[in-house]
Amino acid sequence: MAATLHDPKAGRTLSTHLDHRNPLVFDTHELGRRPGALQRISRTVEAPADLGIDGVVGVPQGAPVEIELRLESVMEGVLVTGTARASAEGECVRCLEPLELALDADFQELFSYPDADDRGRSKQAEPADDAEDEDDTIPLKDGLFDLEPVLRDAVVLALPMQPVCRETCLGLCSTCGFRIEDDPDHHHDAVDIRWAALQGLAGTIQDGEKDNMSGTASDVQRAAEKQEK
Repeated sequence: MAATLHDPKAGRTLSTHLDHRNPLVFDTHELGRRPGALQRISRTVEAPADLGIDGVVGVPQGAPVEIELRLESVMEGVLVTGTARASAEGECVRCLEPLELALDADFQELFSYPDADDRGRSKQAEPADDAEDEDDTIPLKDGLFDLEPVLRDAVVLALPMQPVCRETCLGLCSTCGFRIEDDPDHHHDAVDIRWAALQGLAGTIQDGEKDNMSGTASDVQRAAEKQEK
């Protein structure tokens, strides 16, 4: 198993050895190390697992992700600027219906040369400055860099934290869970709990009055029958 190191920039764990057969690993040897040299790369890869916001919205594993990169050689390393395009899936936070949205994630990252200190970093820089610079870059490994951690960060930033199927989605009825979009006129008659007891009492009184009226009518009928006899 390859040894790993910790990336202080984002708490990521990076492999010390990269596999050039991995579609998200890119080779910078063709670019060269002459400052100002440029290289453009277009590649379609399969989305890795858990690419997105867990339990909310993300790109399904294995789905195509179109990546366009611009590699520029600078004194400290290789500046990578790019865009990833894919289709993300999730669930509307209002009506809980499945949704699909187009994803465009832009990113930029500097991958530093192992000997960047010797080539381009000022020897007069303060130690604090050096530490800050190290936090802002990820080292190249034998001329290779792994785009996956950068891609993950970019996708998370580009995705909505509370996705909706559309901005005008009416959501669900808070009383019964009915999808209001299916019937915008859906509603429930509001009952003030302060009147509920009085309404119950009124019903009891009405029932008692009905019983009394029934009893009175029966008494009158029996009296009439006695007089006839």
